[in-house]
Amino acid sequence: MKLLKYAAAFALTAQIATAQEPQTGGTLRLIAQPEPPMLMLGLNQQGPTQFVAGKIYEGLLRYGPDLSAMPGLAEAWEVSEDGLTYTFDLQDDVTWHDGEPFTSDDVVFSLSEFLPEVHPRARGVLERVKEISAPDDNTVKITLNESFPAFLQSFEVSSTPMIPAHLYRDTDYRANPANDTPVGTGPFKLDEWQRGSFIRLVRNDDYWQDGKPYLDEIVFNIVPDAASRAVAFETGEVDVLRGGDVEYFDVQRLAALPDTEVTNAGWEFLSPIIWVQFNLRNEPMNDPRFRKAVWHAIDRDFIANAIWMGFADPADGPLPANSPYHADNLPAADYDPEKSRALLDEMGLTPDDNGVRVTVRYLSLPYSETYIRMGEYVRQQLREVGIELDVTQTDVGGWAQTLGQWDYDLTMNLLYQYGDPALGVERAYVSSNLVQGSPSANVSGLDNPEIDRLLSEAASATSDEKRKELYQAFQQKVVEEAYFAYLVRVNFPTVYHTRVRNLVDSAIGLNDTMADVWIAR
Repeated sequence: MKLLKYAAAFALTAQIATAQEPQTGGTLRLIAQPEPPMLMLGLNQQGPTQFVAGKIYEGLLRYGPDLSAMPGLAEAWEVSEDGLTYTFDLQDDVTWHDGEPFTSDDVVFSLSEFLPEVHPRARGVLERVKEISAPDDNTVKITLNESFPAFLQSFEVSSTPMIPAHLYRDTDYRANPANDTPVGTGPFKLDEWQRGSFIRLVRNDDYWQDGKPYLDEIVFNIVPDAASRAVAFETGEVDVLRGGDVEYFDVQRLAALPDTEVTNAGWEFLSPIIWVQFNLRNEPMNDPRFRKAVWHAIDRDFIANAIWMGFADPADGPLPANSPYHADNLPAADYDPEKSRALLDEMGLTPDDNGVRVTVRYLSLPYSETYIRMGEYVRQQLREVGIELDVTQTDVGGWAQTLGQWDYDLTMNLLYQYGDPALGVERAYVSSNLVQGSPSANVSGLDNPEIDRLLSEAASATSDEKRKELYQAFQQKVVEEAYFAYLVRVNFPTVYHTRVRNLVDSAIGLNDTMADVWIAR
């Protein structure tokens, strides 16, 4: 069998070259907003968990800004000419935070036992695996049932985090005591978590990359409101603000401070799209006329420009405009309240004396003031056409639990793309992912055999032209049926002090390990 060998060393060398004489020591101070519900990345993949736990756990690969694969826990990889067999060579002398060696057995356990049971996004990928074996302690061989071109992009840390087999094998994964004291292979270890106050990670002195990490510790402060977070940056109490940490109208003011930089880099892999999500199991959300009425009642340009202050673009479908598979001729979801009212009239939903046609439950997305403001805007717009929202406010954990139990009518959600529709998009649409209990599964209840077929064939098609044709048919179908009301694609800005170096060097940005980050003094 002919093998295509990928040279990993070049990417790693290029990454190191950007470091520019790094200095060791110091504390990087960040904000965890909102506070993550837990740090066991295998069990929870919400944004706050990815951000903090991405320094504790690692995946086999990392990805550059152009989405090309770079070494992670695998130093090299080979793909057979038929695209069915992937062989990974693991890094030498890697240990877990408790001192046990990381071996190919951990990879086999993670990919064949742990993740298929608990990780809805990984499950969809790993269902395509025919066989996984470990010829020796440093080699893993994976054979697929059929071609799956996106497979090499499925080894980012939140997609397939490596889990210690010696702590989790033959246990109840969700009740394992190790969930409270996460053990990974990453450059930082959990030292202290005072809920509501801070999370402190400290340097892993036994990290497998010699001399790294450069920082002594990373502290994630829990700061309750955006104004206080802005003040914390202005006074030097924190070094970095992630997108959403402060109000977007405050970004330009903060960017003008001395020794301050702003970048939109580091979101290439995730490319998040925000949508209004319907529970298609419930009336009247199961009627496409109602869903279209919701979409036509909302001005996406207003959201992009007035709420996100230009750090977002209107979204017209499930794929962002910069995706190679994006369809340019989708039906327009124009802002037209009169069209909304006409659709609701057609459904027989007539206004009462207060102008209310129907009341539905709205589960508020609690990620930041901006999402809450978006929710208030949507509530106001829907009220204008006669749809009243009964709002439920929760914390992040409560939102995820309620969503995962399908106990909602409408909510707002944020879908990460993960580099390829087969990885980040498909999971929200296919009937095989109708799994109750996880907010990352198909929680809307969408069950359409034609969509299942289009996504399945697109995922395994070897011709890029054929994939584009199938994904465009998929986009036409979901927009015509208005299964979701797509709002905006966001471009999160990161604001940081210039003394922080190498802050963003991959396609997942601040969610990555930060092994190469250092502070100039």
